[in-house]
Amino acid sequence: MGAAGRAFLPAIRGHAGFELAAFADPVAEIRESVAAETGAVAFADIPSLLAGTSLDAVYIATPTELHAEHAGLAFAAGKHVLTEKPMAIRIEDAQAMIAAADRAGLSLVVGHAHGYDRPIAAMREIVASGRLGRVRMIHTWNFTDWMYRPRRPDELAIALGGGVTFRQGSHQFDIIRLLGGGMVKSLRATAFDWDPNRRSIGAHTVYLQFADEAVATAVYNGYGYFSTMELVSDVTEWGFTEPVGKRPPVRRSAAASTADELEAKRKRAKTAIPASAPHQPHFGLTVVSCERGDIRQSPDGLYVYSDRGREEIAVRNDRSPRDLVLDEFAAAITGRARPVHNGRWGLANLEVCLAAIESSQRGEEIVLKHQVSIG
Repeated sequence: MGAAGRAFLPAIRGHAGFELAAFADPVAEIRESVAAETGAVAFADIPSLLAGTSLDAVYIATPTELHAEHAGLAFAAGKHVLTEKPMAIRIEDAQAMIAAADRAGLSLVVGHAHGYDRPIAAMREIVASGRLGRVRMIHTWNFTDWMYRPRRPDELAIALGGGVTFRQGSHQFDIIRLLGGGMVKSLRATAFDWDPNRRSIGAHTVYLQFADEAVATAVYNGYGYFSTMELVSDVTEWGFTEPVGKRPPVRRSAAASTADELEAKRKRAKTAIPASAPHQPHFGLTVVSCERGDIRQSPDGLYVYSDRGREEIAVRNDRSPRDLVLDEFAAAITGRARPVHNGRWGLANLEVCLAAIESSQRGEEIVLKHQVSIG
C-alpha cells in the first residue's frame, strides 16, 4: 500500500469488473487504516492473503525484487496477476513469471501506467493510421526531483531494481516502444550518479535504434534543478498546473535517517498519485517525428504539426491511466482481448532497462534479444 498501491484504490472502486476484497501490507498501522477506509480484509503478507481468501486476481505492488516470488505464489494459487513495473530485476525471473502464467493458463499484465496515458495512446493511433508516414524519430525528456523525494533504500539500490533507469526509464522505454512498434534492435546509454549524498543512478541518456532504422532517445534527469513542466505549460506528471514560481526549491542535503525517510514516504503515499486532475498526465515531453509531420503533447491532448500547420487534438480526460490498466487486465482475464502489456512485453521492457545500465558500465552498444512487436 505504497503510492502505487494506493493510487489503484479509486480505480478499483470505480471499475465494474473488480472488487477490492483483500490486501496485504507488513505495516500494522497501514493495514488498520486501509481496512477501515476500504472495508477490505487485511493480511500481513502474501501467503496469508492467498490462503485466507478466494480471490480471482492479485495486483502486486511490492518492491521490485519481490515481484517474481510473489507472482509465482499467486500463479500457484490459481490467481491472475497484474504487477507493477519493472516486472522483475533479472531476465531469468521475468521468464519464470511468464512460464508460470503459461503453465497455469492465467493472465499476466505488467502495468507500465504512463504507457496508458491517453495522449500517448492518441499518438499511437495517429502513427498507426499512417497519415503522417512512417515514424523516424521518437524523443522523450523528463527532468524531475525524483532523487530527492522520500525513498525506501531499495528504491535507490540498483541491484534491487532502484534508480531512475529501472523505476522511471521503464515508463520511458514503454512509451518509446509503443510508439515505435516494439522492436528495438540495439541501444547505447550513459547513466549518471553525481550526488555523493544520494547514491544511485539519478540520470541517464539512452539512444535506441529500431529494427526498421527509426531511432529514439530517452533523457531522464532526477536531480531536480530544472523541470520539464516548463516545456509542457507547467502541467505536472499527474495533470495539475504548477507554475515555476510556486514550486519550492529542491532540498539536496544529506539524506535523513532511514526511519524518518520511510515515515515521510508513507505520508506522501496517501496523496502522491491523484485519482483525477484537470489536465492530461505529462510524463515529461514526448515528440514523435514522422515523415510528414510531428506530434507532441498539449496540456489537454496533442499538437500535430504538418503541411496544414499546427492542429490541436483534444483527448478525453475522464479516466485515469490506472482505470485503463484495469480495462486491459479485465479484458485479458475474460478473454475479450489479448493484452499489449503482457509478460513478454514486460520482459522486453526489462531488457531495455538492463541493457541501458550494462551499456553505461561497459561503454558499448548492446544488441537486444527479447524484443516483441506491438502486434
